[in-house]
Order: sequence, then structure tokens, then C-alpha cells
Amino acid sequence: MSGSQENGRAHEADRLAPVLRPVRAGSGFEEALEQILQVLRLGLVPYGERLPSERELADRLRISRVTLREVLKVLQEQGLVESRRGRYGGTFVRYRAGNLTAESSGGQSQEELRRRVAEADVEDVLRFREVLEVGAAELCAARELDGEQQDRLRACLAATKDAPLADYRRLDTRLHLTLAELSGSPSLAAAYAGTRARVNDLLDCIPLLVRNLEHSQAQHAVLLDAILEGDAEGAREVMREHCAGTAALLRGFLT
Repeated sequence: MSGSQENGRAHEADRLAPVLRPVRAGSGFEEALEQILQVLRLGLVPYGERLPSERELADRLRISRVTLREVLKVLQEQGLVESRRGRYGGTFVRYRAGNLTAESSGGQSQEELRRRVAEADVEDVLRFREVLEVGAAELCAARELDGEQQDRLRACLAATKDAPLADYRRLDTRLHLTLAELSGSPSLAAAYAGTRARVNDLLDCIPLLVRNLEHSQAQHAVLLDAILEGDAEGAREVMREHCAGTAALLRGFLT
């Protein structure tokens, strides 16, 4: 394997780390399905790209390849992934994260999203999201991130800077998931991944506003400066303000 391929695989492992983790004995199928669905909903593997190999997924989830194939079969039946044979084959994503359309009926329609919003406790989701995000920002700033970790954060921020509107929410999600992962608490990262998926369901029901995205980008830059400078209190306050802005938009459109 070439150096570039190895780097690509390492990067893929990094971006999936907050979500994919060993499942508990006795509930392997259900938990594996939940985690791979989160990978799709969070856009960690974008539309048209290939999921990690069966061997890698099974190893990361600590399940048999037979169980994994049952999971992938369900996702394929729902139109969320497709299997391709041959040298360049594998399991490819058909679900468009951060977009109300999908190539197949397996994607969520706007009516389906609004039904899910109606069933959600929006205030509870937003409060819990703020607690996790603010805590993650503080922990990141309090840690001494190494050079590779700092570069990952900078790369995530840079990816959102000039992202097309259709990709922005997915890349924004990746930035926030990376912050949660680098907090040093796997439990926090796992909890945040699930919460962010619910937040994204809410965000998918409101329009992307360019002015809001510009403001968010400015906040992201200040936040990263605070984290890299070790300013835990500053990171907390910027993240709290950032979460409050998103919450205000969601309340305005949905309640």
C-alpha cells in the first residue's frame, strides 16, 4: 500500500472514531446498525463514497462479518447504500446527509423529517447539545493537543471555509465531532455523535442562511484560536455563544 493510501485510511479512521466503537455483547446487530446509520446521517462518509471494508468495519465494531453483512443488507434494502462488485467494488453511500433529497426512497422526505421533529423534545436536544459542546471545547483547550491533533482541527476548519452550501453541514458536523473526539473522553464523543444526529434532523428542516454560516465560521475561527492557545474559559464562552445562535434559529423556525 502506498503512503498516500495509508494516509487516506488513517484519515478515514479518524473521522469515524467518534461513532464507530465496539458494540456490547448480545446486541451486536442493533448497535452496529445504529452506529453505521449515524455515520450516514452525520455525513462522515459522504454520498457516493465507499464505506470502509467489511473487514475493517467488523474489526472496529467487534462483530462477525456475518452480522455485519446482515446490517449492510438492511441498509441496502432501505436504499441507503449499494454494493458493487469487482476490483473497485465495495459498499457505497447513497444517502445525502444534510440534504432533504436522496437518490432513493430510503432517504428522508421533508414530511418525514418534520414528523420526526414533531416527535422530538427540541428543548431537551438543544440543552444537552450545549452541555456536551461546551464541555468538549473546555476539555480540548485544557489538554495539550499534539501537532497531529492540532492539524486535524485546522484541516476541519479549512474544509468548511469555502465549502459549497450542499456540503457545509456535513463538514461542519465533522469539525464538531472532531472537537468531541479530541476532548479525551470517548463517552462524551459517543454521546455527542448521537445528539448531533438528532440536531442535524432539526437543521435539515430549516434553510441554510449564508449570513448565519458566515457568523458561524467567524465563531469557529475564534474557538479554534482559544483551544490552541489553551484558553479553556474562552473556548467555553465562544462555544456557548455558538450553540445559542443555532438554538435561536431552530426555535425561530420550528417552534
